[in-house]
Amino acid sequence: METSVSLLCLPCAGASATMYLRWRPLLPRWIRIVPVELPGRGSRLAESPVEDFDSLVAQLCAEQAEAMRGEFAIFGHSMGALLAYGMACRLRSPGRALPVALLASGAAAPSRRDPGRFADKTDDASLIADLRKQGGTPEEVFTSAELMRLTLDVLGADYRVCEGFRYAGEAPLPMPVHVFAGRDDDIEAERIYAWSAEAGGAFSLDWFGGGHFFIRQQETAFLAVLSQRLGKVVARDRHASHALA
Repeated sequence: METSVSLLCLPCAGASATMYLRWRPLLPRWIRIVPVELPGRGSRLAESPVEDFDSLVAQLCAEQAEAMRGEFAIFGHSMGALLAYGMACRLRSPGRALPVALLASGAAAPSRRDPGRFADKTDDASLIADLRKQGGTPEEVFTSAELMRLTLDVLGADYRVCEGFRYAGEAPLPMPVHVFAGRDDDIEAERIYAWSAEAGGAFSLDWFGGGHFFIRQQETAFLAVLSQRLGKVVARDRHASHALA
């Protein structure tokens, strides 16, 4: 690859975008990881979490304007996939640059989200049980009262973000959509396949062994496929640009 592609990475609920920093030495140098930190965690811990989906998407699009110069793609895992979809939809506004691809991981399609998923996740006990069920949370978080409090506050806010999402049934996105999923995740396969309806360009769905956090359980294999999918998109995009020149 002659030039780099910025890969904006959105975190899952309750997490910091620093979860993606470990990918930097593991991916090809032409992929530039851009962790998209959300208010209320990581380097933005002093800020209040944003609990409204549309407001958060609008804020992220404004904040990431510089990162979205040149070629870029948007990746998100779980809640991050929903936010990535929201950003891709918002960027369809006239005059906005579009990502070369949307990459969604560990999430049901926007049209097939479970409206009752967060109905009973309103107290600490239910949030902790959900963290245990999903996996992926370091054990030291559960054994530290301070870390647990921070995690639960952020997780509760993130669940309200997800609960407030409303599918508008917009036209397919004018870009390829590549989806990744774990075979042992509790999201039904048909709800993941439904992402295909959002793709105005190419679509792919890659399955991996593991549960909701297959991106960690199968990290090497997952990153290899991610690089391959993104590389093909970029190569095709540059070929089309040269053909039109």
